Amino acid sequence: MISQTVISESPDRLKGMLFGVIAAVTYGMNPLFTLPLYREGLSPDSVLFYRYAFGILLLVCWSVLRKIPLSVPLKDIPLLLFGGLLMACSSLFLFLSYQKMDAGIASTLLFTYPILTVIFMTLFFHEKTCWGKILSILLATSGVGVLCRSENGAVLNLTGVFLVFMSSLSYAIYLVSVKVTRMKLYSPEILAFYSILFGFPLFLIRLDFGTNIQALSTPLSWLCTCSLALFPTIISLAATAASIHLAGPTATAVLGALEPATAVFIGVLIFHEPFTFRLLIGLLLIGSAAILCAFDSEKFSSA
Repeated sequence: MISQTVISESPDRLKGMLFGVIAAVTYGMNPLFTLPLYREGLSPDSVLFYRYAFGILLLVCWSVLRKIPLSVPLKDIPLLLFGGLLMACSSLFLFLSYQKMDAGIASTLLFTYPILTVIFMTLFFHEKTCWGKILSILLATSGVGVLCRSENGAVLNLTGVFLVFMSSLSYAIYLVSVKVTRMKLYSPEILAFYSILFGFPLFLIRLDFGTNIQALSTPLSWLCTCSLALFPTIISLAATAASIHLAGPTATAVLGALEPATAVFIGVLIFHEPFTFRLLIGLLLIGSAAILCAFDSEKFSSA
């Protein structure tokens, strides 16, 4: 089980990497539970409203059962609010992109966030720049370029590409923030709870304060919504926070390579999305870029 206490500054990298794998695979399950809800007519905002609302309820129940205190000092509320808004924006942009392109392509493009993480750590927190990082950025850019055109040469939906980039940017800033701010002092449960709690109002506002919420009308919609709250939300957020604490933001970002792989697998196997040569090359280029970036960064990372 994830520790109930404040995470120690001395990292257990093996445990952190395991949490990173769990975080990536569970987050990659987003299409598995989201696309059936879209097919039932729910909007991205309604899906995310239920996802976050159920997530809050599940985390409160969990904290009561485990006797985990959720209180935090008032001085940290603005920081936790910032983290929650980042996660909410990342979720919103990604879910909107699912309406513009195949989920497998969107999830692969999302995996540019490790590159953005390293860029932020280099520019603002004095990680050294070397040829490995430069090469990884070039590889990632090439991967995005490959995915931006379909097999017949048509340009991918640029609105969808922009939405995925904004999702990736928001998530990268969140990863860095957890590592370098007072958020690193809190357990994964507390970070997950406040990320969901402070992200929830965004969807409430976008739904005109609840007046435009679409009802869950079938057993499948309830199952998918509860699964969204549990796997890609609570488990993924808590495991991400634990991985950042124990292994560092760079290693966490790299292990995220399993996220697009999981999403592509789900998209192809369950939703019959095409697995094209371009998708394979794009996945390999972007994944290789992130892994190269991490191996290079481990020489200098303070994690």
